[in-house]
Amino acid sequence: MATIAPPAPIAPAPPDVSAAPPAGRERLVSLDVFRGMTVAGMLLVNNPGSWATIFPPLEHAKWHGWTPTDLVFPFFLFIVGVTAHLSLAGRRARGDDDATLVRQVVRRAAIIFALGLGLNAFPFYQWGTVGTLADPSFLDRVQWRIEHLRVFGVLQRIALAYLLGALLTLRGTWRTHVAWCAALLVGYWAVMTLVPVPDTGRMGWQSLDEPSAPLSAWLDRLLLGPDHIWVGGRTWDPEGLLAAIPAAGTVILGNLAGRWIGTRHTLAERLNGLFAVGALLMTAGLAWHWVFPINKSLWTSSYVVFTGGMAAVTLATCMWLIDVRGWRPGVRFFQVYGTNPLVAFVGSGIMARLTVSILKVPGPNGPISVSALVYDTLFAPWLPPRVASLGYALAFVSLWYVILLALWKRGIVLKV
Repeated sequence: MATIAPPAPIAPAPPDVSAAPPAGRERLVSLDVFRGMTVAGMLLVNNPGSWATIFPPLEHAKWHGWTPTDLVFPFFLFIVGVTAHLSLAGRRARGDDDATLVRQVVRRAAIIFALGLGLNAFPFYQWGTVGTLADPSFLDRVQWRIEHLRVFGVLQRIALAYLLGALLTLRGTWRTHVAWCAALLVGYWAVMTLVPVPDTGRMGWQSLDEPSAPLSAWLDRLLLGPDHIWVGGRTWDPEGLLAAIPAAGTVILGNLAGRWIGTRHTLAERLNGLFAVGALLMTAGLAWHWVFPINKSLWTSSYVVFTGGMAAVTLATCMWLIDVRGWRPGVRFFQVYGTNPLVAFVGSGIMARLTVSILKVPGPNGPISVSALVYDTLFAPWLPPRVASLGYALAFVSLWYVILLALWKRGIVLKV
């Protein structure tokens, strides 16, 4: 549902970090900036000029391990947890009871999941070849699309992780929430390493090195079948069902950070806490990596702990630079991205689908996609391959900044 709200202003003079916060919670511009950084980062890594020529930091790790690109998604889930706590706490303060808050959480999760499913289905019919049919009708194309629709994806992962994480933290103390997070992560580690994989009979810990071998991949094949799994894998899905459980742990870590940010401690104390806990989590995640490797596609427990620590430290750094030191360069750019994350992600996904896969134009050797034409005309002829690919991605991000800025100036914000 689209709602009209005035754009968040750039923060005024930085607060005094030694003073206790006022009775009303102060507006921390850094939260919008942090969210905007993650959304812009998603667009940057998802839209290179050529997938064959990418700078290594802008690629995902091949399997185990991590790159800066592997931080983008968990950072977004972390800020989802932060803002979910602040939002639900605000609604509770205004008098909403638990039943109302549960309905709000379920409604939001359902809408986000539906948006992700719709994005996967777009344009709701199959273009190009349709199996072995020589002359498929429009209905054949629609039916084929439904029969081969990928069920999960990035927005679906966000929806499920938000749903579970928000419901588990709706009530209780911070100790209860820590216990829930630990239970999810330790439980996922136990299931993924100590339970035999039915297809092979091998123990889980023996099956972690191959994408199609772990228990999570077996479960996706069992529940969904190959036609509804990520087309790049067919036997496994990087946003599959089981890994939504530890992803909820990322949301809970963000929720805990939101609780801490919303306390009446001085800003200096809150910053110190985020830095300290973030450093401890990064260390713990790296240690857990020795027995349960850091892996984005599996969303391993070590990955949750490590990236949660990185997110806490990065958020604290943003708070210190922006809300304490008054740093302004680039703030508006990321604020604009952070104000309309759903529009940015869904809209850019539709644009990419149209320009990469659907819309074709005449080329020297036959029809080519619009994106290929732009890349081959404006970037590839005069830049080194990796620089050209990055240049296209930066142009894509800049184009969407212009679109989002127009919405921002008019106070148009898509909220669910």
